[in-house]
Amino acid sequence: MKKLSETLTELRIAFTFPVEIKDSNGSETYYEDSGGYWCKREYDSKDNQTYFEDSYGYSCKREYDSKGNQTYYEDSKGVKCGTPRSAKTCEGKVVEVDGIKYKLTAL
Repeated sequence: MKKLSETLTELRIAFTFPVEIKDSNGSETYYEDSGGYWCKREYDSKDNQTYFEDSYGYSCKREYDSKGNQTYYEDSKGVKCGTPRSAKTCEGKVVEVDGIKYKLTAL
């Protein structure tokens, strides 16, 4: 991934370290320091962190239930806990009705 500081430099946009971007809830979605370390995060509508990735190659994803409890975790080191939502639904399965095939998606 290209660092944001490189893009800002190419566009000749002035900035100082650390480079921090926050979403409308105030949660940090991107961070980069002067040493080249960066990380990015994603959040769901309830501000639970659902994805993390950094410049060291580490990443993880999380899923939560409607109460905000973590129900699934998986990281780039192979650690997995819980059952992913996609395994609990018919998401991605194909059904055929009257000769027409439909791919199912969860709502």
